[in-house]
Amino acid sequence: MKLAIYLKKQGKAVDAALSRLLPPATTKPVTLHRAMRYSLFAGGKRLRPIACLAAAEACGGSRSAALPAACSVECIHTYSLIHDDLPCMDDDDLRRGLPTSHKVFGEGIAVLAGDALLTKAFEILSSAPETSRYKTRHLLHELSFASGSRALIAGQVADLEAEGKPSTRSDLLFIHKGKTAAMIVASLRLGAMSANAAPATLQSLTTFGKNLGLAFQVIDDILDITQTSEKLGKSAGKDLSAQKTTFPALMGLPAARKEARRLTLAAQTALAPLGKSASRLREIADHLLDRDY
Repeated sequence: MKLAIYLKKQGKAVDAALSRLLPPATTKPVTLHRAMRYSLFAGGKRLRPIACLAAAEACGGSRSAALPAACSVECIHTYSLIHDDLPCMDDDDLRRGLPTSHKVFGEGIAVLAGDALLTKAFEILSSAPETSRYKTRHLLHELSFASGSRALIAGQVADLEAEGKPSTRSDLLFIHKGKTAAMIVASLRLGAMSANAAPATLQSLTTFGKNLGLAFQVIDDILDITQTSEKLGKSAGKDLSAQKTTFPALMGLPAARKEARRLTLAAQTALAPLGKSASRLREIADHLLDRDY
């Protein structure tokens, strides 16, 4: 199956599961549930849940067993975008090609919609089937750590505090290991855990995810200055106007492209122990390197 077809098929499976798992938009309070669904189904690449499903597949698992984890990471990701777009943070008007949540529903409802999606993620993950190695507590710990004060939120805080200040490569890596890579790593690990993967396999996927996440961010930084808002579905040039340190700003555009290739190669190398079973993950890594949106 061609990668484009695979991505579309897996994305549809995730969307169908999310639609079943979330309260209907008619559930009281209606405004809250409309806002949750508005942001969750606004589009997007579904990178994290698809990576989760692909990791399960690489470890001999099933899509049905991995779907709760895949849906939970997408809820976390969408909550983080809603909050990231708020006026008190990145103050953005456009996300996934649509007006941001606070522009449609107001800041208060946007905050609460994000909170509700964060909470829903753990409710969904608590229903995931256990395996001989990984119990519900292991899955919840995985997601809690990745989305907490030492990973995702740590990166968000460091990103806010770095605005308008000179930053080093070390500063930038800290931001994006938390803000971007941590949830990609968690997605892969949760998918593998749903398939009862051995600890050595989890470690290979962790290394893959860390490098893939950073490569993804480098490309994101490049696209922010080379593409239009229409193409990206979000405000282009936002990093520059917010005086953020990015990979192109720190090392120049040619060097940033080279860095993305280096990180993608490192990610690919980490998959060697998985052999041919990880071929889909390799395809996804190459696809993300070559993307233009």
